Amino acid sequence: MPMLHFYRVADLHTSASLTSRASEIGFEVLASEVCFNIEATAELSVADQTKLQYLLQETFEPHNFSVKPLISAQGDGDSILEVAPRQQFTSAWSTNAVSICSAMGLVQITRIEKSRRYHIKRTSPTASPQKFALLVHDRMTECVYPNGIASFEQHSEPEKWTTVPVLKEGRKALEQLSQEKGLGYDSQDIDYYMRVFKDELKRDPTTVECFDLAQGNSEHSRHWFFGGRVVIDGEVMPKTLFEWVKRPFKENPSNSTIAFKDNSSALRGFQHIALFPEQSSDKPAEPGAFREVKRDFDVTLTVETHNFPCGIAPFPGAETGAGGRIRDGQSTGQGSLVVAAIAGYAVGNLHLPGYALPWEDQSFEYPSTMAPPLQVLIDCSNGASDYGNKFGEPLICGWTRALGHRMPTGERFEWVKPIMLSGGIGQMDHTHAEKQEPQQGQLVVKIGGPAYRIGVGGGAASSMVAGDNAAELDFNAVQRGDAEMEQKMNRVIRACCELGPKNPILSIHDQGAGGSGNVLKEISEPAGAVIDIRKMLVGDPSMSLLELWTAEFQENCALLIAP
Repeated sequence: MPMLHFYRVADLHTSASLTSRASEIGFEVLASEVCFNIEATAELSVADQTKLQYLLQETFEPHNFSVKPLISAQGDGDSILEVAPRQQFTSAWSTNAVSICSAMGLVQITRIEKSRRYHIKRTSPTASPQKFALLVHDRMTECVYPNGIASFEQHSEPEKWTTVPVLKEGRKALEQLSQEKGLGYDSQDIDYYMRVFKDELKRDPTTVECFDLAQGNSEHSRHWFFGGRVVIDGEVMPKTLFEWVKRPFKENPSNSTIAFKDNSSALRGFQHIALFPEQSSDKPAEPGAFREVKRDFDVTLTVETHNFPCGIAPFPGAETGAGGRIRDGQSTGQGSLVVAAIAGYAVGNLHLPGYALPWEDQSFEYPSTMAPPLQVLIDCSNGASDYGNKFGEPLICGWTRALGHRMPTGERFEWVKPIMLSGGIGQMDHTHAEKQEPQQGQLVVKIGGPAYRIGVGGGAASSMVAGDNAAELDFNAVQRGDAEMEQKMNRVIRACCELGPKNPILSIHDQGAGGSGNVLKEISEPAGAVIDIRKMLVGDPSMSLLELWTAEFQENCALLIAP
């Protein structure tokens, strides 16, 4: 079946920010439109086409909708640039659009992707369309289509895993791999891996194992810095940073029920009357009438920062920071319920246009791979709020700081690597507070969205010094969020939690840094598990085993359930 295309006038070109940045690189943005690229398994009848057009066109401006392009290049220096999701990347927007079509009876529609078309004109003879393209698309999940989208089919074969020649080349092989792939190995890591593979196992490691170790043993995952010995002026301090942080809880736990051992903390709550859907013994977790139920709930609290991703790609970094923190709350005990959020931002000097401040030193330099502080603040705020709004979690309070200062000693104090803090409160059935240990015969299940080539190597990359990694590797390590998918997953977890003593979840962990490789080891530790990775729900069939195991595609949790 040939694809269907419908066009609608857009106002993308009216963005003041885009207009300004396009002008800086030698372009004027004249007009814009969106194109709906539709894949169907059978030809649509006239009635079905009418339904589809009604769904896609602007309600009060049907004249701005057409089956043919509404903008076109006019002459020298003019061109149309079209960007859209990659063929192998089904967007969250498409998933929801197809669901709506199905509800309307348009079951033959299997995918709808929205491309953005810009009518641009060169104002400089050296202006490059490739530079303009970088302004208007996410090169991780989108690409430029010079001739539009003719098909969603793609035939890329998964890349084969290989071995790293440690037995032949020694340390050099690991050092080279770490440098090329941004694994962040230090000398102690390499010493340890050389001993394990060369001396003990007497074999070469696979690339999958090397990536896996880089994520699992990164500072992000293991907290070596906080858990390591503190030496000040040659003197070893009596406590680690983690021990200092934990000291108040150990000396006065008060009403804390969970601390420093789960995905979020918890405070002892109280019994109360709540509204729950009726549950039948033979059909649990089905929709039902609400009734009053007496439950004993604790209050969950969690907070995390998502600094590295927000410095590289502020909007997706902040939205996935909020999403990851939501999953931390969900994954407490045997499952928890999400309630509300807080947010906080700390950045360097803002350098607001036309608003110079005396302490802002114009000579301060920033890593070229990181976004400017003003862009970080605006895009992070938008990203976190966007995710929360789509998920359905209210943001109830927050804070922000901006600081960059040269001390009298000459030392520079500034949040060069920004802070994006996301916190949340929730509630959890008191009887679900303790995760159960895995036992032989129990099942490991993943729930959530499909696997995509997103966030590869984020745990290692976020543990490196800002600016030490290659720009492309940094960008690849940033995740991309899908709040609608997270809400669907949340409904599954909530339905299980609302079953009370019949909750089938024995243990739950959220997928974050290190991807499946980390979360599946967490859920099965210390018993171990047999994982058939090719049974994973895959959105991009060209993903290699390495990418399936280490990519941090979002909106996923691992469950331990009884068979």
